[in-house]
Amino acid sequence: MAITSKKSFFQRLRQNESGLAIIEFAFSMPVLMGLGMYGTELSFLAISNMKISQAALNLADNASRIGQSNNGVVNPTILESNINEVFLGAALQTGRLDLLENGRVALSSLEVDTTPNPDQQFISWQRCKGLLDRRTDEQKDDNENYGSKYNDDIDDDGITDDTFLGMAGNGTNLQAVEDSAVMVVEIEYTYQPLFGDLFIPKKILRQEAAFNIRDDRNLGAGLFNDMGTAKADCNKFTAT
Repeated sequence: MAITSKKSFFQRLRQNESGLAIIEFAFSMPVLMGLGMYGTELSFLAISNMKISQAALNLADNASRIGQSNNGVVNPTILESNINEVFLGAALQTGRLDLLENGRVALSSLEVDTTPNPDQQFISWQRCKGLLDRRTDEQKDDNENYGSKYNDDIDDDGITDDTFLGMAGNGTNLQAVEDSAVMVVEIEYTYQPLFGDLFIPKKILRQEAAFNIRDDRNLGAGLFNDMGTAKADCNKFTAT
């Protein structure tokens, strides 16, 4: 009688499928969660890259519009405070990415210096914000700054090197035309992964953008330091 009852019990147990779904779910859940987390990480990386790209475009656009509201007879001189404002706008636009805490922004005014020759390109001024420091030990020892990837205005007196042909991008030379200027923006940002280094390690995202200025300016004059405004010096690493 006891043996028959045991056989019957095991037969019923073998035929019972009431817990099958939850067992299958328990086996598949780690795989599904892993795929979901990986997809979320990839999406966040794409969104972060898009935000950095849009920030570069907007910063270059905003910098190109400085002085448009000035109706004076004399061409407006760009102020240090104007530059700080466009940097602040980029930081606010990127929000929780903490652009200036985790990245570096360089804004350069590419112009034409007709003194050495009619088409000589030079950087009239260059300003930077952000804490990202990618200098090598050798560069740090030489007190070199970290501004533009293409040419740094180390002495803050413009770049007039005869070999400077413009700001290269994608194998070409971006050049300004006479009596105008190009606002060139370079942003490098350290991507902050959602799940640490589990799927994607920290990596540098780089975006560039450029806009011609929209109105006349006092070209070649550099920036005017109004009311003792702190200069966004490329030799310093600040986020404020």
